[in-house]
Amino acid sequence: MVETEENVIDAEAKEKKDANVTDTSGKQKDPAPKEEKDKIKILVSDYDEDEYKKMLNLYEKTFNVIKENELVKGKIVAINGDDVLIDIGSKSDGRVSVNEFSNPEEIVVGNTIEVFLEKIEDKEGQLVLSKKKADSMKMWDNIVAAQTTGAIVKGKCIRRIKGGFIVDISGLTAFLPGSQIDTKPIRDYDEYVGRTMDFKIIKVNNQNENIIISHKMIIEESMKGQREELLKTIQKGMTLKAVVKAITDFGVFVDLGGLDGLIHITDLSWGRINHPNDVVKLDQEINVSVLEFDPEKQRVYLGLKQLQKHPWDDVQTKFKIGDKVSGKVVSLTEYGAFIEIEKGIEGLIHISEMSWTQHITNPTQMVTMGQIVEAQILTIDSENKKLSLGMKQLTPNPWQSLLDKFPVGTRHKGKVCNITNFGIFIELEEGVDGLVHISDLSWTKKILDINEVVKIGDEFEVVILGVDVANQRISLGRKQLLDNPWDKLEEKYKVGTEAECKVIKPIEKGIIVELPDEVDSFIPASQLSTTPIKNFSDLFKFGETLRAEIIEFDKTNKKVVLSVIEYRE
Repeated sequence: MVETEENVIDAEAKEKKDANVTDTSGKQKDPAPKEEKDKIKILVSDYDEDEYKKMLNLYEKTFNVIKENELVKGKIVAINGDDVLIDIGSKSDGRVSVNEFSNPEEIVVGNTIEVFLEKIEDKEGQLVLSKKKADSMKMWDNIVAAQTTGAIVKGKCIRRIKGGFIVDISGLTAFLPGSQIDTKPIRDYDEYVGRTMDFKIIKVNNQNENIIISHKMIIEESMKGQREELLKTIQKGMTLKAVVKAITDFGVFVDLGGLDGLIHITDLSWGRINHPNDVVKLDQEINVSVLEFDPEKQRVYLGLKQLQKHPWDDVQTKFKIGDKVSGKVVSLTEYGAFIEIEKGIEGLIHISEMSWTQHITNPTQMVTMGQIVEAQILTIDSENKKLSLGMKQLTPNPWQSLLDKFPVGTRHKGKVCNITNFGIFIELEEGVDGLVHISDLSWTKKILDINEVVKIGDEFEVVILGVDVANQRISLGRKQLLDNPWDKLEEKYKVGTEAECKVIKPIEKGIIVELPDEVDSFIPASQLSTTPIKNFSDLFKFGETLRAEIIEFDKTNKKVVLSVIEYRE
């Protein structure tokens, strides 16, 4: 029998493969029978050494040249339980777990797939292959390519972490920052867990195998054309449709369709509001008016109230002077309270218009924030959009009867309810008080500090000096309880009279002294000594006595001036 070169190579290949290939059970196949080996040796012996080497070279070429840590192609030759046997053209087949196949439909005998060759031989002489690593490497190449080309990839948000999400992209994990989820603020991050979305690759770090992705970029690109068109056509005064995307303390951010705009809190309503939440809600669709547009910075300032009729336009037909109105206290100041009688229409109740009788120093004595009060319209200023209101006008004016109740010249007792630098307020009855001016406390004493004379709560007897109904004031006097002593004092303290006086208080320009009959007088510094005196308090102590001569007596202004120098001369 004549053997051809092909017959010999086929025989040797069969022998070598039968000696190495494992069967479907995973055990090493039995080597070729001894008869087959002898037959091959007989065939080879028919060739010289060169022909043998040539045949051996041809035989070796029947196997693929493979290297570790590389992707290789292989064919599925068998499926044994959870193992898939793959022929990559090596001397033996490799096995891969079915769990490494992301797509179960790939597991079909005869299918050609790519696997990663980890080792040509392990301790048992087996090929070590990985389908999962092969898929990961291919996916990594796809990710790198997607970053370069800007292609969109799909991924699933698998869990939430600080600052964003972990996303699974075909077996690779990527980081999705919270700021890259959407163009509008996210209210509930948990609703994205488990959601499959489209992404763009922002950054790839090959060394650390880090991937950063964005869904926001896809949204922005889809709106880019709409944004550019809007930037070309937008003008001041235009009315646009918008969607509320964020609400802050100072205003509302809206989406105009690829372009953001701001509605300041003062442009949301003609009326006073506490927070923008009172007017709009998130995701609400509204119409807005363009107030200002900055093409360079691409900033749009919008208004909501500008699309509504101004409440002051028909205020003259709604309200008239003298009308009784009710409203809520929306602001308190030192001088009064602002009342909102209708959205966008406010009036001021001045503290002087709150009570006929009480001395109101702060509006909180009468009203509180948010309180509903009734008032009467006093004036309407449509041009300046101002209303003045009054509360006391809704009650009878008790001052009309005070003239009969407190006639001028009558004596009354009351309690000190307030002390000021200029006088004392005495409460004659509940809600009715009058003022004793500092000049009406004593005929002869100079009151420098009223607190040294009386205290709040002290009972005080006074004389009614006058009742001013128009200005709602009662003038009281204390010294008027006594006769005016200055007519008698004029005879007693004539100019040139010498008198002994008591030091009351040194002041900057001299010292105050007291003459007999509790008459406070004054000695100027120039009349104390012929030599300059720098510090009166060191030389003249309270209660000390000295003699001086009267050099001036003014009954009209109740003034007495003395001189030590004149007395000595």
